[in-house]
Amino acid sequence: MANPHPQVFFGDRLVAAQDAQVGVASAAVLYGLSVYTVFPVHVDGARRTAFRLDDHFRRLEESCKIIGIDRFAHEWDFSRFTAAVRALIAANAPREDVFVRATVHVVESIPGTRVRGCEIRMSMFVYDAVPIVPQDGMRLKSSPWRRIPDNAIPSRAKVNGAYVNSVLAKQDAIDSGYDDCIFLDGNGHVCELSAANIFLVRGGTLITPDVSCDILDGINRRTILTLAAEDGIPVQERTVDLTELYIADEVFVTGTSAGAAPVLEVDGRVVADGAPGPVSQALRKRHAAALRTDEMHGWVTELD
Repeated sequence: MANPHPQVFFGDRLVAAQDAQVGVASAAVLYGLSVYTVFPVHVDGARRTAFRLDDHFRRLEESCKIIGIDRFAHEWDFSRFTAAVRALIAANAPREDVFVRATVHVVESIPGTRVRGCEIRMSMFVYDAVPIVPQDGMRLKSSPWRRIPDNAIPSRAKVNGAYVNSVLAKQDAIDSGYDDCIFLDGNGHVCELSAANIFLVRGGTLITPDVSCDILDGINRRTILTLAAEDGIPVQERTVDLTELYIADEVFVTGTSAGAAPVLEVDGRVVADGAPGPVSQALRKRHAAALRTDEMHGWVTELD
């Protein structure tokens, strides 16, 4: 991740990045009790827009509800969130596309593990929109580390502490000479990458693990599914076996920080002819356009 831009939203105001601090004895630090979302802001001259901002706020709401961070619903609404985003972007005045990471921290110092009624603090910072995976084709490795199941730490909540699971799996992939990992569940079915959803194409059908497969219900995943349906592409959301990736016609991944990026190799097996396929390329083009200008779905929020 690139360094934060100079101004950070912290608590209820803008502060210098070095002054946005959470206590070392806070629950956020001791137990990983924070939830977050990352969304893109696109810059076109003086125009700045955020993609699916309401869905990202809803993700924070739902993550807090799942984990039990109950004060967020009383202290924040979408209007306040949008105002904070606008102030943050205006203060940093980015000239190129950026990402914004918004986090709800449990900042109370807690003797033991609990969450309800605890003090929270919102932070938001801006950083350069640098993809976390190669955009011209990546190599993936199925991980020996299994995805944390929903009845342990639910993946549909973006909980900071849960990302130790992703760190273990991605580091194993990097150490083995790959770009990223593929998580499997306890039964050996495909879940997702360390921080991206996965799709495959076979016989013209777009296939992806369904939301009961211990995945993040990704906002960009939902975007791709909507665009595919509009283009008349058959879609299946279901359980996916690892070997289906080996014989797929196309494989690609999606995420705010991943974009819509092609996969050319899985576990040492070249995907099809080793080049991005027509379905993924068409959806990638439509996804990139929707991020910036969308009149049909109402996905773009003007920030100026």
